[in-house]
Amino acid sequence: MTCALPAALVYGPKTMSRKKALLVSLLAFSTITLLLRQSTGHLGWFPKSPAFNCGPPPSSRPKHTAVAFLKTHKTASTTVQNLLFRFAERHNLTVALPHHACDHQFCYPRNFSARFVHPYTLPPRLIASHLRFNHDELRRLMPNDTVYITILREPVAMFESLFSYYNQYCPAFKRVPNGSMEVFLDHPHRYYRSHDKYAMYAHNTMVYDLGGDPDRSAEDPAYLAEFIRHVERIFSLVMLAEYFDESLVLLRRLLAWDLEDIVYVKLNMRSPESKLNITSARLADQIRAWNALDAGLYDHFNTTFWRKLDDVGQDCVRKEVDALHRACERLARHCFGGQPQLRPAMQIKNKDLRPWQPSAKVDIVGYDLPGSGPPLDEQCLKLVMPEVQYSRYLLRKQSLRNRRRGTPHRSLPPRGLVRTPRRPAPKVA
Repeated sequence: MTCALPAALVYGPKTMSRKKALLVSLLAFSTITLLLRQSTGHLGWFPKSPAFNCGPPPSSRPKHTAVAFLKTHKTASTTVQNLLFRFAERHNLTVALPHHACDHQFCYPRNFSARFVHPYTLPPRLIASHLRFNHDELRRLMPNDTVYITILREPVAMFESLFSYYNQYCPAFKRVPNGSMEVFLDHPHRYYRSHDKYAMYAHNTMVYDLGGDPDRSAEDPAYLAEFIRHVERIFSLVMLAEYFDESLVLLRRLLAWDLEDIVYVKLNMRSPESKLNITSARLADQIRAWNALDAGLYDHFNTTFWRKLDDVGQDCVRKEVDALHRACERLARHCFGGQPQLRPAMQIKNKDLRPWQPSAKVDIVGYDLPGSGPPLDEQCLKLVMPEVQYSRYLLRKQSLRNRRRGTPHRSLPPRGLVRTPRRPAPKVA
């Protein structure tokens, strides 16, 4: 950020009295300081968070900054990740990012290990990239006051998204004649092999991401009940993709954040042509039966989610959701001049904003910002930056900061981490 200095700072007291020069200098310094604060810690165009008169306001407590977000697959988790990345940047927080041998996720589908974290992103206050949950390893990595959060999605909609997105990578889906989801669900065990590398995309994916056994029999109710208790003991908030704004209200209250901290635009969405229509009740029942553990997990946390909303008060939640909608509309006017328009990747002029495409059969759409080049509003740029590019940007930024501090660089993969080929598809939500 550059600011032109007033004449008093350029020509000195020869052209004006010393007292006047000092006054102008102080005024210029105050102005520059205010602008810098607005550009880093607060969105300068954003009004102060409104008061909702619904119990103690979250802003009455210091903002909580130690957060571990389990980024599940195809659950709107990339939008949450983007929100967390932007919060971390505004508050100068270190974000744990994967070692280069893991690409931009923590060597998923392997169980998470602290060895997978890039040394230039230590010690972190926030983690939000894809990993398979391992609480012991995360406790080694994150501060003691870390709040754990995640997000789930209704299993029928989630499985449709998984099937269409990973049809070229998941062996179980690739084995199906004509890539038919109906054929797969009629006899899933004909195509599913639990030992396949990407088998978890085809069966109880949410349970797998949370560290559970996706192949455990659904006829063993004790396993699912104990697994749910395990998740409840660790996670302070389980959000739901279908009630995204209400989830953000709970997130804001949990972490004592401001309204500006949860504004967003939806990221990593598929075009309508890339979606499969599930109009049959029979097909939906088959999906839930095949993913019975995911269905039980979701049903439980759907119930507890509404209890949390009731604790806040439905009227209060509606007020906060309305305020969030207005805030997102202001954001859209500021960044796009109106409602943002989704575009196919190749129509996005700025290559840094083009989302990664999993295959020719799936079109992931994104956003372009007004104008074809710099200068661009940095907050708007980060708002629509895809997961892969944002992760790489943060790694470069934090690496540069650590080099300036003289932190030793470890150029080889951590001990025990075998270099793996570049993964075939980013795990985009």
